[in-house]
Amino acid sequence: MPLALDNLRVGRAYRLVNFGEVRTLKVLEKVSANNFRVKDMDTLEQYELEELLRWGRGSDYDLDEIIE
Repeated sequence: MPLALDNLRVGRAYRLVNFGEVRTLKVLEKVSANNFRVKDMDTLEQYELEELLRWGRGSDYDLDEIIE
């Protein structure tokens, strides 16, 4: 079961699966109630989580914390 966006914490890493794309993200800061600035740990690119979810959530949507 995926985490709700309000359960994300700054400084923690998460694995996001949506529409067949798998991304490893680190939350850098909270921008608004349900939006976060994140860093893609594979490409080191920074963007807002809202950009990834803009087109909706696919049937494979999953969001889990990576425990190191």
